[in-house]
Amino acid sequence: MPEEKFSEKTVVLVHGLWMQGWAMALMGLRLKRCGFRTAIFSYPSMRNSLSQNAHILSDFVAGITSSHIHFVGHSLGGLLIMQMLSECPDKRTERIVLAGSPCQANYVASKLARFKLGRYLIGHSMLQYLKQNLPECTDRCEVGSIAGSRSLGAGRLLGGLPDPNDGVVAVEETRMSGLHDQITLNVSHSGMLISASVAKQVCIFLQNGSFSHSPKL
Repeated sequence: MPEEKFSEKTVVLVHGLWMQGWAMALMGLRLKRCGFRTAIFSYPSMRNSLSQNAHILSDFVAGITSSHIHFVGHSLGGLLIMQMLSECPDKRTERIVLAGSPCQANYVASKLARFKLGRYLIGHSMLQYLKQNLPECTDRCEVGSIAGSRSLGAGRLLGGLPDPNDGVVAVEETRMSGLHDQITLNVSHSGMLISASVAKQVCIFLQNGSFSHSPKL
Protein backbone atom coordinates (compact mmCIF):
# COMPACT_ATOMS: atom_id res chain seq x y z
CA MET A 1 0.00 0.00 0.00
CA PRO A 2 1.54 3.37 -0.99
CA GLU A 3 2.55 5.74 1.77
CA GLU A 4 0.23 8.72 2.22
CA LYS A 5 1.67 12.03 1.06
CA PHE A 6 0.99 14.93 3.39
CA SER A 7 1.65 18.64 3.06
CA GLU A 8 4.37 20.04 5.29
CA LYS A 9 1.62 22.22 6.73
CA THR A 10 -0.27 21.22 9.87
CA VAL A 11 -3.86 22.31 10.51
CA VAL A 12 -4.74 22.87 14.17
CA LEU A 13 -8.45 22.34 14.84
CA VAL A 14 -10.05 24.06 17.84
CA HIS A 15 -13.54 23.21 19.12
CA GLY A 16 -16.17 25.53 20.55
CA LEU A 17 -18.07 26.00 23.79
CA TRP A 18 -19.22 22.91 25.76
CA MET A 19 -17.29 20.64 23.41
CA GLN A 20 -14.11 18.54 23.52
CA GLY A 21 -11.59 17.73 20.83
CA TRP A 22 -13.62 14.81 19.49
CA ALA A 23 -16.09 17.32 18.03
CA MET A 24 -13.49 18.24 15.39
CA ALA A 25 -12.60 14.64 14.50
CA LEU A 26 -14.73 14.32 11.36
CA MET A 27 -13.54 17.63 9.94
CA GLY A 28 -10.00 16.60 10.78
CA LEU A 29 -10.45 13.36 8.84
CA ARG A 30 -11.74 15.26 5.81
CA LEU A 31 -8.80 17.68 5.97
CA LYS A 32 -6.41 14.72 6.01
CA ARG A 33 -8.03 13.57 2.79
CA CYS A 34 -7.12 16.98 1.37
CA GLY A 35 -3.48 16.21 2.17
CA PHE A 36 -3.04 18.11 5.43
CA ARG A 37 -1.55 16.91 8.66
CA THR A 38 -3.94 17.71 11.49
CA ALA A 39 -3.72 18.28 15.23
CA ILE A 40 -6.83 18.61 17.41
CA PHE A 41 -6.61 20.92 20.42
CA SER A 42 -8.90 20.32 23.40
CA TYR A 43 -9.33 22.82 26.22
CA PRO A 44 -11.64 23.68 29.17
CA SER A 45 -14.00 26.07 27.40
CA MET A 46 -15.95 27.06 30.52
CA ARG A 47 -13.48 26.92 33.41
CA ASN A 48 -10.62 28.99 31.99
CA SER A 49 -10.57 32.52 30.67
CA LEU A 50 -9.91 33.18 27.00
CA SER A 51 -6.39 34.38 27.79
CA GLN A 52 -5.60 31.33 29.91
CA ASN A 53 -6.70 29.03 27.10
CA ALA A 54 -4.79 31.14 24.58
CA HIS A 55 -1.54 30.42 26.40
CA ILE A 56 -2.35 26.72 26.63
CA LEU A 57 -3.02 26.71 22.88
CA SER A 58 0.27 28.53 22.30
CA ASP A 59 2.16 25.84 24.23
CA PHE A 60 0.35 23.16 22.20
CA VAL A 61 1.29 24.82 18.92
CA ALA A 62 4.90 25.24 20.04
CA GLY A 63 5.15 21.45 20.17
CA ILE A 64 4.24 21.10 16.48
CA THR A 65 7.30 20.69 14.27
CA SER A 66 5.74 21.77 10.95
CA SER A 67 7.23 24.84 9.27
CA HIS A 68 3.78 26.20 8.35
CA ILE A 69 0.60 26.13 10.45
CA HIS A 70 -3.04 26.75 9.59
CA PHE A 71 -5.89 27.02 12.10
CA VAL A 72 -9.57 26.10 11.95
CA GLY A 73 -11.83 27.14 14.82
CA HIS A 74 -15.50 26.47 15.36
CA SER A 75 -17.46 29.13 17.25
CA LEU A 76 -15.56 30.00 20.46
CA GLY A 77 -12.61 28.06 19.05
CA GLY A 78 -12.17 30.72 16.38
CA LEU A 79 -12.14 33.46 19.00
CA LEU A 80 -9.55 31.51 20.97
CA ILE A 81 -7.29 31.26 17.91
CA MET A 82 -7.48 35.02 17.34
CA GLN A 83 -6.79 35.66 21.04
CA MET A 84 -3.72 33.42 20.95
CA LEU A 85 -2.34 35.15 17.87
CA SER A 86 -2.85 38.50 19.60
CA GLU A 87 -1.20 37.57 22.89
CA CYS A 88 1.48 35.11 21.76
CA PRO A 89 1.68 35.00 17.95
CA ASP A 90 3.39 32.16 16.12
CA LYS A 91 5.33 33.30 13.04
CA ARG A 92 4.52 30.04 11.25
CA THR A 93 0.81 30.89 11.04
CA GLU A 94 -0.48 31.24 7.48
CA ARG A 95 -4.25 30.83 7.14
CA ILE A 96 -7.15 30.71 9.56
CA VAL A 97 -10.76 29.66 9.04
CA LEU A 98 -13.36 30.83 11.54
CA ALA A 99 -16.50 28.66 11.32
CA GLY A 100 -19.52 30.18 13.01
CA SER A 101 -17.34 32.42 15.20
CA PRO A 102 -19.07 35.59 16.46
CA CYS A 103 -16.46 38.17 15.50
CA GLN A 104 -18.76 40.94 16.70
CA ALA A 105 -20.76 41.08 19.94
CA ASN A 106 -22.86 37.93 20.12
CA TYR A 107 -26.57 38.43 20.82
CA VAL A 108 -27.14 35.04 22.48
CA ALA A 109 -24.12 35.21 24.80
CA SER A 110 -24.83 38.84 25.71
CA LYS A 111 -28.40 37.95 26.65
CA LEU A 112 -27.33 34.96 28.76
CA ALA A 113 -24.67 37.05 30.51
CA ARG A 114 -27.40 39.13 32.14
CA PHE A 115 -28.30 36.25 34.46
CA LYS A 116 -26.27 34.24 36.96
CA LEU A 117 -27.25 30.90 35.43
CA GLY A 118 -26.56 32.27 31.97
CA ARG A 119 -23.08 33.43 33.00
CA TYR A 120 -22.40 29.94 34.32
CA LEU A 121 -23.58 28.38 31.06
CA ILE A 122 -21.35 30.48 28.81
CA GLY A 123 -18.28 30.14 31.03
CA HIS A 124 -15.24 32.32 31.68
CA SER A 125 -13.81 32.33 28.16
CA MET A 126 -17.00 33.71 26.64
CA LEU A 127 -17.40 36.21 29.47
CA GLN A 128 -13.92 37.60 28.76
CA TYR A 129 -14.77 37.83 25.08
CA LEU A 130 -17.89 39.89 25.86
CA LYS A 131 -15.83 42.39 27.85
CA GLN A 132 -13.17 43.01 25.22
CA ASN A 133 -12.76 43.75 21.55
CA LEU A 134 -11.91 40.79 19.35
CA PRO A 135 -8.31 41.05 18.14
CA GLU A 136 -8.26 42.27 14.55
CA CYS A 137 -6.88 40.48 11.51
CA THR A 138 -3.26 41.30 10.73
CA ASP A 139 -1.24 41.30 7.52
CA ARG A 140 0.76 38.35 8.83
CA CYS A 141 -1.95 35.81 8.01
CA GLU A 142 -5.09 35.31 5.91
CA VAL A 143 -8.41 34.87 7.70
CA GLY A 144 -11.61 33.47 6.20
CA SER A 145 -15.03 33.35 7.87
CA ILE A 146 -17.82 30.83 7.29
CA ALA A 147 -21.34 31.72 8.45
CA GLY A 148 -24.38 29.48 8.62
CA SER A 149 -27.91 30.46 7.56
CA ARG A 150 -29.89 27.39 8.67
CA SER A 151 -31.60 28.62 11.83
CA LEU A 152 -31.51 25.51 14.01
CA GLY A 153 -30.11 25.93 17.51
CA ALA A 154 -30.75 26.75 21.15
CA GLY A 155 -30.20 30.44 20.52
CA ARG A 156 -33.60 30.69 18.88
CA LEU A 157 -35.24 29.87 22.21
CA LEU A 158 -34.11 33.21 23.63
CA GLY A 159 -35.85 35.16 20.88
CA GLY A 160 -34.61 38.22 19.04
CA LEU A 161 -31.64 36.60 17.28
CA PRO A 162 -31.09 38.66 14.11
CA ASP A 163 -31.81 37.00 10.76
CA PRO A 164 -30.22 35.29 8.97
CA ASN A 165 -28.54 33.09 11.57
CA ASP A 166 -27.36 29.53 12.21
CA GLY A 167 -29.49 29.11 15.34
CA VAL A 168 -26.80 30.52 17.64
CA VAL A 169 -24.78 33.14 15.74
CA ALA A 170 -26.16 35.71 13.30
CA VAL A 171 -24.48 35.97 9.91
CA GLU A 172 -23.68 39.65 10.55
CA GLU A 173 -21.84 38.63 13.74
CA THR A 174 -19.35 36.52 11.76
CA ARG A 175 -18.02 39.53 9.85
CA MET A 176 -14.98 41.57 10.79
CA SER A 177 -12.64 44.03 9.13
CA GLY A 178 -9.59 42.61 7.46
CA LEU A 179 -11.10 39.27 6.44
CA HIS A 180 -9.51 37.79 3.34
CA ASP A 181 -12.81 36.18 2.33
CA GLN A 182 -16.18 35.20 3.78
CA ILE A 183 -19.00 32.90 2.76
CA THR A 184 -22.45 31.91 3.99
CA LEU A 185 -23.58 28.28 3.73
CA ASN A 186 -26.94 26.64 4.40
CA VAL A 187 -25.85 24.93 7.62
CA SER A 188 -26.70 25.24 11.31
CA HIS A 189 -24.22 26.15 14.04
CA SER A 190 -23.54 22.60 15.25
CA GLY A 191 -24.11 21.22 11.74
CA MET A 192 -20.87 22.88 10.63
CA LEU A 193 -18.97 20.17 12.47
CA ILE A 194 -20.31 17.38 10.28
CA SER A 195 -21.00 19.23 7.03
CA ALA A 196 -19.08 17.97 4.00
CA SER A 197 -19.65 21.33 2.30
CA VAL A 198 -18.08 23.22 5.19
CA ALA A 199 -15.07 20.89 5.24
CA LYS A 200 -14.65 21.31 1.47
CA GLN A 201 -14.72 25.10 1.76
CA VAL A 202 -12.20 24.93 4.61
CA CYS A 203 -9.87 22.86 2.40
CA ILE A 204 -10.29 25.31 -0.48
CA PHE A 205 -9.47 28.31 1.70
CA LEU A 206 -6.45 26.66 3.30
CA GLN A 207 -5.13 25.76 -0.14
CA ASN A 208 -5.92 29.02 -1.97
CA GLY A 209 -6.60 31.79 0.54
CA SER A 210 -10.20 32.19 -0.68
CA PHE A 211 -13.44 30.22 -0.71
CA SER A 212 -15.24 28.87 -3.76
CA HIS A 213 -18.29 30.99 -4.47
CA SER A 214 -19.47 28.74 -7.28
CA PRO A 215 -23.14 27.74 -6.84
CA LYS A 216 -22.26 24.29 -8.22
CA LEU A 217 -20.03 23.38 -5.28
